[in-house]
Amino acid sequence: MNNILKAMEKIAENEGITITKLEQNIGASKGVLSRAISNNSDIQSKWLLNLVENYPRYRTDWIITGAEPMLKKSNVSDADIVPVKVNRKTKDKIYEEQEVPLYDIEVAAGLKDILDNTKSQRILDMIRIPGLPKCDGALPATGDSMYPLLKAGDLVCFRRASFDSIFWGEMYILDLQIDDWDTILTVKFIQKSDIGEDYVKLVSQNQHHQPKDVRKDQIRAIAMVKATIRINSMI
Repeated sequence: MNNILKAMEKIAENEGITITKLEQNIGASKGVLSRAISNNSDIQSKWLLNLVENYPRYRTDWIITGAEPMLKKSNVSDADIVPVKVNRKTKDKIYEEQEVPLYDIEVAAGLKDILDNTKSQRILDMIRIPGLPKCDGALPATGDSMYPLLKAGDLVCFRRASFDSIFWGEMYILDLQIDDWDTILTVKFIQKSDIGEDYVKLVSQNQHHQPKDVRKDQIRAIAMVKATIRINSMI
């Protein structure tokens, strides 16, 4: 199999998506890549260009030739990154080094849009994070509901999740449908609701914010907070 097809398989694996989803993300018809992989045949150059555009954290040289490293270097120095302890109850496999896309929430239409798409326009930068669990992306924190654990501007590193794998009491990013038009993005601890199984209780760290029960069907997307990072900078 040629290097480009191998790279596409590796990218899909690394992003936690199927080849079919990768085809969709780069604008290819269903089966274009899977058939090429099965038959070890060439693909049109436009699919390579679309892959490079939509997955900018992967080095073009690696995609074409297989030359390591796979990921581009981050513009943020390791010395500027300070992990913030969030007292997680669960433990994960730790990666010595990884690069995580920092998404622009002002461009993306919520967490669901980020998880469903990996367009380059939504990525602000790539950050290199040593010694942390596997993460799908990072978003800047806003508001004060998780203060003092989180401050506005902290980076919240997340991994996609589903209700089938909820760990009660852990911190999650939630994309909530408020009504027919409005959605909000929030970071909260998730606990079981006293109202019933169709609800979950969202709890803030800041005691000035009251817990709130929301219906599960209001949650458009959910991701587990794997780490939070504070970037120290001097102006």
